[in-house]
Amino acid sequence: MRDPYEVLGLAKSASAAEVKSAFRKLAKKFHPDQSKESRAKERFAEIGSAYEILGDEKKRAAFDRGEIDAEGKPRAPQFEGFGFGRRPGAGAGGEFHGFNFDVGGDPAARAGFEADILSELFGGRMGGRGRAPNRGEDVAVSVNVPLAVAAGGGSARVALPTGKTLDVAIPAGVEDGKQIRLRGQGRPGARNAAAGDAIVTIHYAPHPLFKVEGRDLKLDLPITLYEAVLGAKVRTPTLSGEVEIAIPPGTSSGRVLRLRGKGLPASGDAPAGDLLATLRIAMPAQEDADLAALMRRWRDEKPYDPRAGLGA
Repeated sequence: MRDPYEVLGLAKSASAAEVKSAFRKLAKKFHPDQSKESRAKERFAEIGSAYEILGDEKKRAAFDRGEIDAEGKPRAPQFEGFGFGRRPGAGAGGEFHGFNFDVGGDPAARAGFEADILSELFGGRMGGRGRAPNRGEDVAVSVNVPLAVAAGGGSARVALPTGKTLDVAIPAGVEDGKQIRLRGQGRPGARNAAAGDAIVTIHYAPHPLFKVEGRDLKLDLPITLYEAVLGAKVRTPTLSGEVEIAIPPGTSSGRVLRLRGKGLPASGDAPAGDLLATLRIAMPAQEDADLAALMRRWRDEKPYDPRAGLGA
């Protein structure tokens, strides 16, 4: 092998920083996975062998003193070799097997040294055969879905961080916070690797009438004073259309009526929810003299205290 200073194009007075810089530049130029230079494999192995000598303070000093040769082998027979470059048994073609860095014989230090040099240069791809190309990163996005779409299924348009806009299928009964994975819709992979995925988190958009609680829906249902007193059948909205419910006579404001199965539909092991309608007595928008006279007479002749149980 040639003199390592000659291989890296350095003078013997070069600093450690200059050695490292020269190695990085040449290793990037001749890396077999990306170089178009002729004999890139051989040059890359030669560069690595040179750097093993000059990049290690003790080995460089030993080389300068003539104790080891350009291949890192001891000139005196009692010394052990350092073993680098082409592996024993490699064919005449010099198949490239990557570096065998020696950092004080410590495998962890050796692995860290490799990662510091080659991973920085080539994104973690070390050795002539290289590792698998890097898969693209996943991206995350949230989308607000109308409650009716979440209940009955449909689609929602999603703008991804990648700049793509696409329609996502929303399964019927999807839960709030559910994540849908879109394969291959994330960041593109490096060197023709597979793209990452897009992770879409579903959230319920606010609804003007219904409040979601688990799989149940809650609704404030206004009724008239006479409906509360006399009882009635009134039309009540649900996610699937209006239904008729019965108001018992003498109903107080705040009473809750449960409509079974009229909440969010079943999803997986979760059963369908219910619709909980809280009755709210609504007074006329305009003051009514007859109603006021009736209430005064009622107050005087048939008083009652609805707050009797609230005393300390």
